[in-house]
Amino acid sequence: MYSKLVTAFIFLFFLSNVEAQQKKLIRAFQPANVVNKVPYGNNPKAGYYVQANDAKIYYEVYGKGQPIVLMHGGLFGSTVEFSDFINHFKKNYQVIAISTRGHGKSELGTEPLTLEQRATDAMAVINAVTKDSVVVLGFSDGGYSAYKLGAMYPERVKKMIVMGAGEVRPGLREFKFTAKQAQEMDKPFWEQQLKLMPEPNRIEDLFTQVANCYNNVTVSKDLLSAIKCPVLVMAGDRDGGNPVERVVSAARFIPKSQIAIIPNAGHGCFLENFDATWACIVPFLK
Repeated sequence: MYSKLVTAFIFLFFLSNVEAQQKKLIRAFQPANVVNKVPYGNNPKAGYYVQANDAKIYYEVYGKGQPIVLMHGGLFGSTVEFSDFINHFKKNYQVIAISTRGHGKSELGTEPLTLEQRATDAMAVINAVTKDSVVVLGFSDGGYSAYKLGAMYPERVKKMIVMGAGEVRPGLREFKFTAKQAQEMDKPFWEQQLKLMPEPNRIEDLFTQVANCYNNVTVSKDLLSAIKCPVLVMAGDRDGGNPVERVVSAARFIPKSQIAIIPNAGHGCFLENFDATWACIVPFLK
């Protein structure tokens, strides 16, 4: 009897370890010394879906309080890149972390990707969770989507924090990154993401659609001046893709903007210097 109990215990211990390993997620280019204790982006305890027109959008909810919506970066972006933000915000806020369509466990859908579409996706998630106005935090692609969300739904967006999203217009920057190039740059991350995706065979389609979106979109005065809520616009001073000049220029078109530049940081300023980023965000939210 004793030997059977020992065998059962060993089996359960092994099974729990396997499950933990399966749930462990990494962000793109994650340093070896970084450990994400919660599988943000693939957490059954916090995950939900909402139908947004032609796609099912996955999101997770943590904590209680004022709702704050997190919109991650594009292509290399994922919910788990916001681990530090979720860990901090969920103590005092209701965190709504969205996986952008085509990313993580969200479907890509059948219609071409646009900022308006992503703003509509985000609002579908917000409506499924709360009737209140929300704070929005967006990074890179998620930052551009946040700009659109704030312009389209001013009555539902209380404040915004946007990182790494400056002015953009056709011809300013050529987007032609491919899925093959991305996979060569970070194979472990993409192996993980492909397992999460409901349609992994459409990975090249995702990259093509994102490129088409940004090669044709204009984010400048017309859009930015329509944002009525206070916006904290942030950037790393060494961001090669979205130079400080274009980020500051974008902020100047927003009627109630504040600007925070993180020194000695690139595109993912919050990943390189979270403490400095957080120190700028806290007083803005208060």
